Amino acid sequence: MKSLNINIKVAVFSLLLFLTTQSFASKFVLNDGGLIDPRTITKVEEIGSESEAKLGVNIYTYVKQSFGLPENTPTKDKIKYIKDYEAQIIPSLKKPYVLLTMSVEDTHVNLIVSSKLKEIVDKNEILNDYVVPLLASKDKNSIYAKASAAVLNGYAAIADTIAESRGIKLESSIGSSGKVAGTIWRVFMYSLVVVGILLYTFAVLRRKK
Repeated sequence: MKSLNINIKVAVFSLLLFLTTQSFASKFVLNDGGLIDPRTITKVEEIGSESEAKLGVNIYTYVKQSFGLPENTPTKDKIKYIKDYEAQIIPSLKKPYVLLTMSVEDTHVNLIVSSKLKEIVDKNEILNDYVVPLLASKDKNSIYAKASAAVLNGYAAIADTIAESRGIKLESSIGSSGKVAGTIWRVFMYSLVVVGILLYTFAVLRRKK
């Protein structure tokens, strides 16, 4: 019986230690939706911790497979539903903050910025240059890989943007690789469009002849 009590105590202690560790490890990743690679979470936490310490800002990300929208929800109601959903997250954030949200099934990404950072962080630039290109890329990578890449790319870009505005260099920065990835994707897609138009024009001209 004594041995059993000891084992129970050890199990309880291990569980508490695990929960404490998990809580600490996910300080800035509020929810990963089972879509973010553990290595990405580790890097996000590294960038987030350095940003909090050196910049005095808190950068969070909240990722879900779905926000639980009912099927066939009209666009207007969908927008309201998601805004209400995101509004429930805000009270738990420490100001000043930036929150990157993503819902894969709802094809939704958003950036919510607290008032003190709105003139520094350009929502459209971050999403269009660093997040959406990787998330929407038409390749063989799984949504798991795309979501991980998009989150890390966007998160790092947010931190670098704020750091640059204050003349600070973050040691955890991933550098310009994020922007390069987005640029390459856009050039590739534009090239496909141009080539498609040229082939179509060529086909039409051949038919006329």
